[in-house]
Amino acid sequence: MDFKDDKLTKIGVFYDGGYFSRVTQYYRYYERKARISIKGLHEFIREKVMEMEKVDHKNYCQIVDAHYFRGRFSAYDAAKRENQLLYDRIFDDILMYAGVVTHYLPMYADRSRKSEKSEKGIDVWFALEAFELSLYKRFDVVVLITGDGDYLHLIKKLNTLGTRVMLLYWDLEFPVETIPPVRTNSALINEATYEINMAEIMRSRKISKIVESMFIPIDEEEELTKKIRSEQFARPLAPVASADVPADQVLLGEIIHIDHERGLGNIRSEDGRFSGIIFFRRTSDTFDNLGRGDRVSFQVGRNEKGDIATSVKVYHNDAIGEALAGLDDNDDNLGELPEEIGTADEF
Repeated sequence: MDFKDDKLTKIGVFYDGGYFSRVTQYYRYYERKARISIKGLHEFIREKVMEMEKVDHKNYCQIVDAHYFRGRFSAYDAAKRENQLLYDRIFDDILMYAGVVTHYLPMYADRSRKSEKSEKGIDVWFALEAFELSLYKRFDVVVLITGDGDYLHLIKKLNTLGTRVMLLYWDLEFPVETIPPVRTNSALINEATYEINMAEIMRSRKISKIVESMFIPIDEEEELTKKIRSEQFARPLAPVASADVPADQVLLGEIIHIDHERGLGNIRSEDGRFSGIIFFRRTSDTFDNLGRGDRVSFQVGRNEKGDIATSVKVYHNDAIGEALAGLDDNDDNLGELPEEIGTADEF
């Protein structure tokens, strides 16, 4: 078998956001009760392109561009929908950390259904962007995640460039009759260079390792976060005190692990009390700016599973820790500490 190993195989990935959203909802609420991992899906794409294009090493097969297109509610309209602003931001974070560029157009009123709004023009933008980037960046393979027959002409145009098209598609039946099924236009499947039936792949047990990497279980903390934010979005809740550490005690430590996509991480405390205490996006106002190896201050709270780190933030001033250590509870100089210490953050 001849392998191509003399140049990089460049992949461009393009998401039809409305289509992909319905797919993720299906797996989130029905078949798997889990969220599709964008990073896991991209890893799967690289594996399949390596196989189809006969590339013998991962380093020669890279996703160099990924783009997500969808209509979006205005902030005003989203605020009228329960938790919509929160969910939009969470998903934006997921896409951002997976290196996916987002493209949004405003949702417009649907004249045929006055109470609803719909996407207009996003499919045109999707097609133009995919073709233009393929022309200038010379993708070897363009991966389309869509089922809309309107993209048939895009595939034909990409074929004229000599760009191979891989179509990732799903045909899904929701168990609730009132929810319309997810369908893929058969002409797209016939026109694509490579067509991958993802519904079959995700049910297969033969490649369970690859399949499992494409799903992230919905963490109980993520569910709790959504509940808390929806009920008291502007006013955080105070932590439940740990049995071992007072709620107002500030500890120092180092982040030894952080997963921005899942919204959690672990801290090793400098005093040796915690070798890897867990913290979550909801317990740190600056979570998205934190990274592995950062020195942080934190407090200790507790949930039903045990101790968790709260009020997690980057620790900038070593002198503050020394000042805190030298103060007793009645020290009148406490109010003169730098403002960045402040009072114990609540969540």
